[in-house]
Amino acid sequence: MVYIQNCHTTLSWLRSSGISGGAPVAPPNRLCMLTDRVKPSLKAVACPNPDVIYGFGILDLRDDAVILQVPDFGDQFWLIQLGDQRTDGFAQVGKMYNTKPGFYLIVGPDWQGTTPPGVAGVLRCPTQIGYVLPRVLLSGKSEAAALKATIDQIMIYPARQFRGRFESCDWSRKRWLPNVGGPAGKSRGHVAPAKFFEVLPDVLETVPPLPGEEPLYAYFREVLELAEKDERVRALLAETAVSAEQELIEPLFEFRRVGQQAKHHWTTAAKGAAFGADYLTRTAVAKSNIFVNQPAETKYFYQDLDAGGQRLSGDKSYRVTFAPGRLPPTKGHWSLALYDENHVLHPNDWNRHSVGVSTSKMQISPDGSVTILVQQDAPPDEWHENWLPAPAGKFSLYLRVYWPDEEILTGQWSPPEVESMTPLRYAAR
Repeated sequence: MVYIQNCHTTLSWLRSSGISGGAPVAPPNRLCMLTDRVKPSLKAVACPNPDVIYGFGILDLRDDAVILQVPDFGDQFWLIQLGDQRTDGFAQVGKMYNTKPGFYLIVGPDWQGTTPPGVAGVLRCPTQIGYVLPRVLLSGKSEAAALKATIDQIMIYPARQFRGRFESCDWSRKRWLPNVGGPAGKSRGHVAPAKFFEVLPDVLETVPPLPGEEPLYAYFREVLELAEKDERVRALLAETAVSAEQELIEPLFEFRRVGQQAKHHWTTAAKGAAFGADYLTRTAVAKSNIFVNQPAETKYFYQDLDAGGQRLSGDKSYRVTFAPGRLPPTKGHWSLALYDENHVLHPNDWNRHSVGVSTSKMQISPDGSVTILVQQDAPPDEWHENWLPAPAGKFSLYLRVYWPDEEILTGQWSPPEVESMTPLRYAAR
C-alpha cells in the first residue's frame, strides 16, 4: 500500500504522459501505453512480461470519477487490470470476460454521482487510489504495427472531460522523461524503509480497513500519534522499519519464498490480486513481482531451483520438458520467461526472453512433447526456437498461463521439473 502511495506521489509531479526508464508513466487519472514489447532496459518494475504491450496509469478518485476507454480488440487477447491500493483487483475487464468495446466509469468507494449517458458500466474501486494496467498479447514480430490504431484508443481521463466519443492518442509520439522508477534488485527504491512510517498516515486515510481490521488501524494510529509527540518514538519506528526490511522483507524477493509450494520446487501465489488480509503473500509479491493478475486471469509459477534443489545458474544447462498432453491447460496463452537475479530481463543478442505458445516456430516432438532448453551458449540449429538464453549468473524461470483452465486453478496441473543436463553446443559447419 505504501508502494502505491509512493507511485502516486511520484507521478503527481508529471505534467504529461511519457516513458521513464523504459516504463510507461503518466500523471494521476491519465494513462501511457507502450507500442511494443518491453526492453531489458526496463529495470524499475520486477518481472515485466515480454509477450505483451503494457500500459500504466495511477487512479486518484478523491475528486472525480475516471473514464476508461476500451477499444475493439477483435480476436486479440487482451486484459485491462484494475487494481486498488491493496493491489487487489476490483473489476473484470478483458477478453476472458467478453467485455464489450465502450466507455466505463471508474469511481471511488464513496461516489454517489450520476452516470453519464453512453457509459457501458460503473466500476467501483474500494480505495481512493488505485491503478490501471492494460496488457495486449503480441504473438508475432510485426504485430505491434498492426495493433497501433487499437492501442492508440486505450485511454483513461477525468469524467468531466468525457464527450461521448472515442478519443485517440498517438502513443508512438510520447515523450521520454527522467527515470523516476529507481534501481533494480532487492533494494528497489519504491519503498524507503526509513520513511515508511512517514507515509503510513496517508495510507490509512486513502485505504479503508477491511472487516476486522478496525483494531489494527486504531493501533497504527495510536503509535503514529505517539511518534508525532516523541522524537524517540519516531527514531525507533524508522529503526524498526529498516531492520524489518533487511530481516523479513528482502528475503521475500526470492521466488522460492513466495506463496505456496507446488511440485518440483515451483511456487505459486493462490491469492494473486485477491490478497485480502493475507499480508505476507501480498508483501512477498509486491517485493518480487508486483502487479500480478488474479488467478482466474493469469496463473503464475516461479522457479529458482533445479530438480536437485540447486540454484539456477548460467554455468549449467537445463531443460524443461512438457510431456505429451501436459502443456499448460489454457483458453488463452502461456509462456516461460527468464529473469536475472534482479528479476529483470536478461539482454541477449537474440532479443529473446520467453518461449511459449505464441512462439510461432516452437518445435514440438513427434510424440507431442515440448522441451525448452535453458543455457548460456547458443545450441544447435534444431534447438534454437525452443531455447531461452541464460545469463552468466543466477536467474529464475517464470511460467505465465493466461486464462487458465480449471485443472490449473484447482492444483491438478503444475509445471515439470527443471532438469540439469549436459550443454548442447552449436557446431560450426
